[in-house]
Amino acid sequence: MNIIDSTIEKLEDPFSILTGDRYEIFLTLEIDEEDELYSEHGIRLKLIFAVEGDNAKIAQYDFIEKTTERFLDFALEEEEEKEVEEYCKQLIEQL
Repeated sequence: MNIIDSTIEKLEDPFSILTGDRYEIFLTLEIDEEDELYSEHGIRLKLIFAVEGDNAKIAQYDFIEKTTERFLDFALEEEEEKEVEEYCKQLIEQL
C-alpha cells in the first residue's frame, strides 16, 4: 500500500462539543493487484483525524472504492495504521 495523493480539511465544530481539532483526510492509495483490497476502480482511505494538544490519532477510517464511492469492509494492519498516522501528522504540520 502506497499513498499517492491526499487532501485535508479542518472540520468546524460550531457548538464546541468536541475538544481539540478534527480533520477530514482523504488518501488515494496504490494497492498491489495481488492484495485482496485491490480494485480496478481505485481505493481511497477516508479518515477523521483527531488532535488534542500533543496527542494525535486516527479517530475513524473507511476504505472507499474511488469511482463507485462504495464503502469496503477492510481494516488497516497495525503497521499500516502507524504509517498512515505518521503521514497524517505530517500533513497537519504543513497546514
